[in-house]
Amino acid sequence: MPKRDRLAPRDETGLAGFGRYAGPATLILSSLADGAKHGYALTKDVEEFAGVRLAPGTLYEALSRLESQGMIEALEAEDRRRPYRLTAAGAAALRAHLAAQRRVAETGLRRLAANWGSA
Repeated sequence: MPKRDRLAPRDETGLAGFGRYAGPATLILSSLADGAKHGYALTKDVEEFAGVRLAPGTLYEALSRLESQGMIEALEAEDRRRPYRLTAAGAAALRAHLAAQRRVAETGLRRLAANWGSA
């Protein structure tokens, strides 16, 4: 069993196994929570709500990993575009992952306010 970084938050959702693709996976799952999208639409949506531009290689590697873990599924292609949709497992993983990230953010903000004052 790989040794877990003791400073890394516990993530029982399966997204922790994505390594450097956990960020893109979170963005993709968050986008698909709003409905099925193809690659270009995903890229544009993520850029709009997160201010992050996913490079094509990063996007399609993350899509492949998410699909192989059953978190998303590819739908029938429309023209040359293949849309993806969130699965129930993906929704549960996203919910758990975002809750864990919320705890980290709230703790950090609380500690900043207590020790560095509020902005």
